[in-house]
Amino acid sequence: MTTHAPLPDPVRLAVDCMGGDHGPSVTLPACRAFLDKHPGAELILVGRPEELTAAAAWPRCRVVAASEVVTMDDPVEIALRRKRDSSMRVAIQQLKADRDGNPALAHACVSAGNTGALMAVARYLLKTLDGIDRPAIATVMPNQRGRFTTVLDLGANVDCTAEHLLQFAVMGSALVSAVEGIEEPSVGLLNIGEEVIKGNETIKQAGELLRAAGGAGQLNFFGNVEGNDIFKGTTDIVVCDGFVGNVLLKTSEGLATMMGAFIKEEFSRSLLTKAAAAIAMPVLNAFKRRVDHRRFNGAALLGLRGLVFKSHGSADAFAFEQALARAYDAARNRLLDRVHDRIVTTLQASATDAGDKAAPAAQAA
Repeated sequence: MTTHAPLPDPVRLAVDCMGGDHGPSVTLPACRAFLDKHPGAELILVGRPEELTAAAAWPRCRVVAASEVVTMDDPVEIALRRKRDSSMRVAIQQLKADRDGNPALAHACVSAGNTGALMAVARYLLKTLDGIDRPAIATVMPNQRGRFTTVLDLGANVDCTAEHLLQFAVMGSALVSAVEGIEEPSVGLLNIGEEVIKGNETIKQAGELLRAAGGAGQLNFFGNVEGNDIFKGTTDIVVCDGFVGNVLLKTSEGLATMMGAFIKEEFSRSLLTKAAAAIAMPVLNAFKRRVDHRRFNGAALLGLRGLVFKSHGSADAFAFEQALARAYDAARNRLLDRVHDRIVTTLQASATDAGDKAAPAAQAA
């Protein structure tokens, strides 16, 4: 596998400051906090200038005007066809070279806007990498090993073929390698059991493709995994279709929120429980921090000819800052180049295998 040196400073991020539920009231404080912690970063803040005046004098930062906003309720058609000067679209355009061949102004883009619109606009403007049929959404979830499990797809593709799941595994491997520093991360295929015979036909076919890729040295394929393996940390990456992945994501976030509320309620019932809470508080705070989904904010839209990261629409400033940091790390560690290299390697091997299988058949004919 090709070794990629980190991208030299400055690493520039284009930020859709108007997207999400809160807009500049969240994105601007997050951007300021991010700049304070990342001296090698620069930001291109995109939105209505009159709402971004507070950032006009910030160092390593400039404002790019956009007159429209894609709301969280806008249909994809509106975002794609009618709002051509939206902050979302202009931010993504910063990832493209101009018509004169000048390089892109930004290395990655971050938005908390409408997920469907973001995926559609990004795919329209940037196009997909050769060998990738559909982009996928990937994010991390905490596991009991004190690390993270990267899961994809989380909602971009409801119906997937076996080939799509193989592509997700390739892209996820590049992501974990770039951001987490694990050169050959392990990949698990989400299934209803560990046995090869389990699952629907798509999952069985995907398992065959992944085992073949693993045998050829293209992936570190572990095998089938179940839902609880995500939180055990059995593998570094878990691949699934977008329907299952989105349900999994929303369920895990809901459970984390419920557990936090339950702990708060139980330890406010009596003097005895309040005393117990005071003793247990360091452990409870550590647990709360570990499962706080805000710390894992920032999902990568993988498979595009540019790095786009999606923040939760309801993210607060702390969560949005985490999305900025994740995008920065991905760009600095050349995630796009790593995805490209892994795809090329896998496609070449697949083409060779197909040729080897076709040759005997041609000779027999």
